[in-house]
Amino acid sequence: MSDHVLALDIGGTKVAAALVDGAGRLTHLQQRPTPHGDAEALWAVIAALVSDVRGAGSVAAVGVASAGPVDIPAGTISPINIAGVRGFPVVDRVGELTGLPVHLGGDGLCMAMGESRAGAGRGARFMLGMVVSTGIGGGLVLDGIPYHGRTGNAGHVGHVVVDAGGQPCSCGGRGCVETLASGPNLVRWARDNGWQAAPDADAKTLAAAAVRGDDVALRAFRRGAGALAAAVASAAAVVDLELVVIGGGVARAGAVLFDPLRGALGTYAGLDFLRDIEVAPAALGGDAGLVGAAALAREGR
Repeated sequence: MSDHVLALDIGGTKVAAALVDGAGRLTHLQQRPTPHGDAEALWAVIAALVSDVRGAGSVAAVGVASAGPVDIPAGTISPINIAGVRGFPVVDRVGELTGLPVHLGGDGLCMAMGESRAGAGRGARFMLGMVVSTGIGGGLVLDGIPYHGRTGNAGHVGHVVVDAGGQPCSCGGRGCVETLASGPNLVRWARDNGWQAAPDADAKTLAAAAVRGDDVALRAFRRGAGALAAAVASAAAVVDLELVVIGGGVARAGAVLFDPLRGALGTYAGLDFLRDIEVAPAALGGDAGLVGAAALAREGR
């Protein structure tokens, strides 16, 4: 039997597919832009990628990471960031195409699984993986096992409320950590507080300004890091975490995010069992979702 798994990662910008071996190494990686507005257009992209990558070698199973929400019992996906795709039966469709077992996970959980099995989380039993980018997502690995929750959406830490009565969130709630610490919201706050930058400036631009010592940019990252620290401490108190691995575009800011985040944790993580939580940058970059999806399939999770 082949030790390779075919992994898919379905996101709002691109759909990626690869063969993944038992050590989490990717081969035959291919990707295409994500079509919007029609579920069958998305399926055409998925089917083409599956056929192309599968032709490169034999595989034992298929793992699918998808932007959420997902519905694991139903095997469907309804990504908020892919217009026109709601309740799409991806497990059944991929299974019919390949004749193989298909395992579905939310993209945050798959990121956490990838880092747990082959990245910065190796050896940790109780960890949270976070993706801090245009939005904020996450996934939990508890006692070494991926925790899907009731529907497959457990670990959605971006919607932990850290500012009661705060700004409305895209999820329909208010005061979520995403409203303070996502890339666009860091930039929005910085502009509202006097940061001068080009109209197309983004979180990467803001991070570069912070590295240069720009006061408003540094304040923006300290504010966002404080919100992340509050969310991390809250999640850790609920499930007794030992490690939080953070990836995504905003996390690439490096020390201007991680230093104030680690510092702020002391403000919120006051209980003895919370004081030794480690926070680490992700190691796998954009490959984490594929590696994690493959791990779900390989382990039958």
